[in-house]
This record gives sequence, structure tokens and C-alpha cells, in this order.
Amino acid sequence: MRGSAGLGWPAASPPPAHDGLVWHLSHVAELPRVRAEVRRCLEAGGPADLRDRLLLVLDEMASNALRHGGGRVQAAVRRTGDAFLVAVSDGDSSTPPTPAVDRDPSEGGLGLHLIAELSTAHGWYVHGDAKTVWAVLPRH
Repeated sequence: MRGSAGLGWPAASPPPAHDGLVWHLSHVAELPRVRAEVRRCLEAGGPADLRDRLLLVLDEMASNALRHGGGRVQAAVRRTGDAFLVAVSDGDSSTPPTPAVDRDPSEGGLGLHLIAELSTAHGWYVHGDAKTVWAVLPRH
């Protein structure tokens, strides 16, 4: 699945995950605090490039949810054996994540493509009235 956002993200459940960080977010202005917390937690336990990839994926997912997701945003970073699961839920269960197609890069909208490139697996699912978008990043 790596590197292919295609016309849409696959509807799929993420792998089981545990032990992580969770945030309830209401505004993009909260993202610097979230990034700082992730940096603190990963400083001693991983390469800088992993931290940067993880922060980029989390930031893209959370900012998309906050801008377009209908509220009630929850972001999480959890462990899945030898990887990290980044999952972001929002209140727009009727709109699947849709990567931009044929758009000038200066207009933005390429975050889902970037997440697909950086992850080994990605997808989305609906539970109740919430949509969750997720991606897996290997820890090595």
C-alpha cells in the first residue's frame, strides 16, 4: 500500500495499538503544543527522521480534521509492535478522506498524498458518528 493514495484512501481498520498519547483538539492553534509533547516523548527513543515524519503525519491529519472535519477532533499516537499508529477522528462521518487530484501544488491539498508516501499502511473507517483516518509509520 506504500506510496499510493490513489483516488481515495482505503476503507480499512488499523492494526491493534496500545500505550500512547491522545489529545482532544478544537483549534489548529493547539497543534504547536501537541508537536512539542510528541518531540519530548520521542527525544530519547528514536531517530530524528522518525520524529520528523511522525510530526508531519500527525500535523497533516489533525489540521485536516480541524479545518474540514465537523468538530470533535481527537488525535492519537500509539505503538503497534515495531511501528507507530497515528489516528485522527472527527465528526464528519459522511466524507471520506480524498486526496487532491490534478491540483496545482501551490493550492495545497497534497497532505494525504504525503502521508501515504511516509506510511507503510493507511486507511479510514467510521464508527458511530465519527470518522477516523489513520497511518502506520515504522519505528526504525
